Amino acid sequence: MSYSVFFYIIGPIIGISFGWCISKVFLHKRNMVNTVTRISLEKRLQETNEALIEEKNIRKQTEIMLRDSECEQHRLFGKLASAEEQLTSISCLQEKCKTLNQALLEQKKINDIRTIELCKLSIRLEENKKSSEEKQRLLTNNEQRLSVQFENLSNRIFSDAGRKIDEQNRQSLNCLLIPLREKLEGFYRQVEDNFGKESHERHILTQEIRNLQQLNSQIAQEAINLSRALKGNNKIQGNWGEVVLQRVLETSGLRENHEFETQISIQQNDGRRLQPDVIVRLPQEKDVIIDAKVSLVAYERYFNSENDHERQLALNEHINSIRTHIKFLGNKNYQNLPGLRLLDYILLFIPIEPAFILAISQQPDLISEALLHNIILVSPTTLLVALRTINNLWRYEYQSKNAQHIADRATRLYDKLRLFIDDIHAIGQSLDKAKNSYQLAKNKLYEGRGNIISQAERFRALGIKVKRPIITPQSDIPHSFAENVDVTLQAE
Repeated sequence: MSYSVFFYIIGPIIGISFGWCISKVFLHKRNMVNTVTRISLEKRLQETNEALIEEKNIRKQTEIMLRDSECEQHRLFGKLASAEEQLTSISCLQEKCKTLNQALLEQKKINDIRTIELCKLSIRLEENKKSSEEKQRLLTNNEQRLSVQFENLSNRIFSDAGRKIDEQNRQSLNCLLIPLREKLEGFYRQVEDNFGKESHERHILTQEIRNLQQLNSQIAQEAINLSRALKGNNKIQGNWGEVVLQRVLETSGLRENHEFETQISIQQNDGRRLQPDVIVRLPQEKDVIIDAKVSLVAYERYFNSENDHERQLALNEHINSIRTHIKFLGNKNYQNLPGLRLLDYILLFIPIEPAFILAISQQPDLISEALLHNIILVSPTTLLVALRTINNLWRYEYQSKNAQHIADRATRLYDKLRLFIDDIHAIGQSLDKAKNSYQLAKNKLYEGRGNIISQAERFRALGIKVKRPIITPQSDIPHSFAENVDVTLQAE
């Protein structure tokens, strides 16, 4: 019993002690493991820090290399852009060179044609010169032959006349020969004048040929300068388009500052100023604006391209240029300009007819796109038709305005004509009365029985002395009534 109690008491104590020892051993072992683990972790941490430091150094070096590579890349990109610009410039120069070569070839063809024409004119001039010399030689020979013949004829006539006719006949012969000699001298002078005129005309023709050559060279140089200016300056292109538009307006018959006005500056409500190229006035106080836009560079490249790909690119650029003009003109809002009563559309004038036809034929939707912006595309031909129609409208308007004025004038003219006819009728009646009175007076004076002149002639028949007998109006010779008076007296 006591052993049992003892074991019951000692057993737990021993178990607890044994457990504590075991736990102490395990704890010590765990501490050692933790120490080893901590040392290992510290070592790994140190290695990691060293690796991190090394990685940072590598990263810094990498960043430095990256910055250097970026600088090198920017430098290479700059060289690439410069090379591309040089390549573009070389391409443009090649295209300009091709264009100039083509223009030079065309001008060479024109010069060849002009040279051929000059040769023809020179040949014709030489032929005319030979013909004139031949005519002069023939005229000289004819003159000499006629002179000899007339001299022989004169000698023979004068020789015969010396034997057969007197001085009066010789003078008559001189009267016949002198005009003939004068005519021959006039004919000779006329021949000399004609020859002098032909020589002068040949000289003028030679001078005109030289002027034609100079003008040909000048036209060729001006064509090259115009081509360069139109391709290189948008302002010059715009001015050229305005010049073409001005010619179309003048051809249509419209008058500047009457039916149309140019370069009018109009201020909008927001203070901005717009300056349309042309404002065409319509009857009933309506207006329409015409704005000229030139798209020449892309069209010129299309025309001078040698392959289909370049031609298609130039064509697309040409169409896009017209689209840009349409959008730009649509954004101006000309319809909101104060003081104008515009129609609901604006005319966009393309002065180059083939460029307009090319764009419309390749992209027919351009017309509908322009209509969406209240714009109508026109070329010189279509614009001329529209302007001629406007000119006819103005002519009808002027006729309509003048119709009432013409009617009033016609009424006044008719009244004046009626009064004039009445006056003419009155004058006719007065003339008839005057004629009757004149006939009565004439009968009393010298035609009727017992007229005054017959009675006066009786006094002359009775012996009155007069300076000159009376002349009757019926004859230009003096007519004396004395014979009639004598007959009358004898009858009495």
